Amino acid sequence: MERFINILNPVRITGSDNMTKETLQSGTTTLGMVCKEGVVLAADRRATLGGRIVAHKKTQKIAKLNNEMAVTWAGSVSDIQLLTKIIKAQIRLIELRRNKKLKVKEVANMTGSLLYSHIRQFFPGIVAFLLGGKDEEGTYLYELGPDGSILMHDDYVTDGSGMMYAMGVLEANYKKDISINEGVKLAVKSISASIQRDTASGNGIDVYTITKDGVKKVLAKEVNMSISM
Repeated sequence: MERFINILNPVRITGSDNMTKETLQSGTTTLGMVCKEGVVLAADRRATLGGRIVAHKKTQKIAKLNNEMAVTWAGSVSDIQLLTKIIKAQIRLIELRRNKKLKVKEVANMTGSLLYSHIRQFFPGIVAFLLGGKDEEGTYLYELGPDGSILMHDDYVTDGSGMMYAMGVLEANYKKDISINEGVKLAVKSISASIQRDTASGNGIDVYTITKDGVKKVLAKEVNMSISM
């Protein structure tokens, strides 16, 4: 069975008799936030099978693309792994040919095109990214949907089955020109709210910052779910 971190809508696998064999649903919680000094990206660590069985407790859902950009991801693990490798390779190849760094907007457009073509295959891949980055023109946060849609946000965005819980915390506490340190604390509070209520999110939190100093992991915390006497 293929592992799914997050599917925005249920995917039904049908046989030739048009009878549904299985419905796969799962979830995650990721977020991106624009701060005064850069961008904060955060995610939980739980990977599930169909949203019902915890398959992995230490899944890293944030990937560094280069020293100026990183993505959070949600979707089918195999598709995510493949697309992330392609994106990293494409960035490196294009930069070598041009002899200059790609802008965040260019990487967002390239990734959106890959997602657009990927989901329209005979066996579609379902992947969504939140892209954060910083270049000479400024700081950027993009939401890249599994359908190839590209939306730029100047404040914050969340994704996954736990997004409504994280969004509620962000709506109540986010403010313009929030500092990067305050943003990290708010990201932890938002993901924590999701972990408390969304069954498909949990087991830990990872937080990255993207500033003038580059992409850095600033928090990696495991949540112990076991009980002992």
